[in-house]
Amino acid sequence: MTRPTCAMIDTEALRHNLSLAQSLSPNAQTMPMVKANAYGHGAVQTAQALADMAPAFGVACIEEALELREANIKQPILLLEGHHSADELQIAEQQNLWLMLENHTQLQAILDAKLAAPLTVWIKLDTGMHRLGFAPEDVKQVFAQLNNSPNIAQTPVLASHFACADNLDNPFTQQQHQRFMQLAETVGEPHLKTSLSNSAAILGWPEINDQWQRPGYMLYGASPFDRPQTHADQLQPVMHFQSAVISIRTVATGESVGYTANWTAERPSRIATIAVGYGDGYPRHAPNGTPVLIQGVKCPLVGRVSMDMISADITDLPNPISIGEPVTLWGPDLPVNEVAKHCNTIGYELLTRMPSRVPRILRKNL
Repeated sequence: MTRPTCAMIDTEALRHNLSLAQSLSPNAQTMPMVKANAYGHGAVQTAQALADMAPAFGVACIEEALELREANIKQPILLLEGHHSADELQIAEQQNLWLMLENHTQLQAILDAKLAAPLTVWIKLDTGMHRLGFAPEDVKQVFAQLNNSPNIAQTPVLASHFACADNLDNPFTQQQHQRFMQLAETVGEPHLKTSLSNSAAILGWPEINDQWQRPGYMLYGASPFDRPQTHADQLQPVMHFQSAVISIRTVATGESVGYTANWTAERPSRIATIAVGYGDGYPRHAPNGTPVLIQGVKCPLVGRVSMDMISADITDLPNPISIGEPVTLWGPDLPVNEVAKHCNTIGYELLTRMPSRVPRILRKNL
C-alpha cells in the first residue's frame, strides 16, 4: 500500500464499547448493529471481532445479512427493514435470518408463505416516530395472527424505536416508552420480550429495561449526545481516519488555495496538501477552519475539499514538518462529532459514507 489514506480500526475499543453497553443493561441481550457496513467500519471485520460476545447481529437488509453469512458469521441476524419480496422468506428460513415485521403486506406474505421451517419475527410498533411500524390499534391483532401461525417459530419480540433519545431533556422518550409498555400489556403475553433501546437510550435512559437492546453508534465509540454524559464519556473511538502530507508550499499574502479560490492568505502562509478528499469520504462541504490534527495540533482546513486532496494551514505549527507527516482526520484525539459539527452534519454520516477505496486496517489499542 502506497497511498497513506486509511482507517485504522481498533478492535479492543470495539469490544470495550460493547462491554459497556452490556454492563449498563446486564439483564438484556445486546445485539450489535452492523448495518451500513458497520457504520463504515467494515461489517464482516466488526462481526468477527464481536462474534464471541454477541448473541445476534442487526442489519438493514438481506444483502447485508448474506455478506455476513458468506463470511461464516453464525449468529442469528435481524433484518431491521424486514423482507422486501416474498422470495426473501425462503432465504431467511434457510439462513436463520430474523425478520422485523412492520406492515400488513409483510404480515400477509408471512402468513401465506409455504415454508419448510418456521421463522423468527419481531413486530415493529409505531410509538410516535411515524417512520415504520404497525399502528397501536393493530398490534394486538397482528400479534395474535402471528402467534397462531405455523410459520412462526416462537413468540414474536415486540419492538419500537425512539425518535429523540439523544436529547436528554426531551420528555418524548418517556412518552414513547410509556405508550409502548401500555400496548405491550394489551398483547396479553406474560413472557413477552421487548426491544426499544438504541445507543442513546442505553447510555442516557437507564429506566428503560427491555430484553433486547440494539447499540449502534455507541458501539463505534461516538457519543449520540451533544454534551458530556457520564456513560458516553467512557466510550473509546474505534476508527482512526488518517492520511499524510504529500506536499508543502508557502503561499504569499493575497494568494488563494484550491478550487473556487474561496480562501485567501492574509499573511505569508505555509500550506500542507494532504492525500484525502471526498473520494475517500471526507466531506466536500467541510468549510475553511475545519480541524485536522498534525503533530497533535489542530490545523485549519483552507480551500475547497477536492476529490483526492485537502489543504491545511500549518503556519502556526511549533515544529517543522516534512512530506509524509501523519495527519488525523478524525479519531481518538479528534472526535468525529467535532468534525461533523464544523460540517453542519452528524458523525453518523461521516462514518457511514466512507467508501471502499479507504482500506480498513484492524489493530488493537490504537
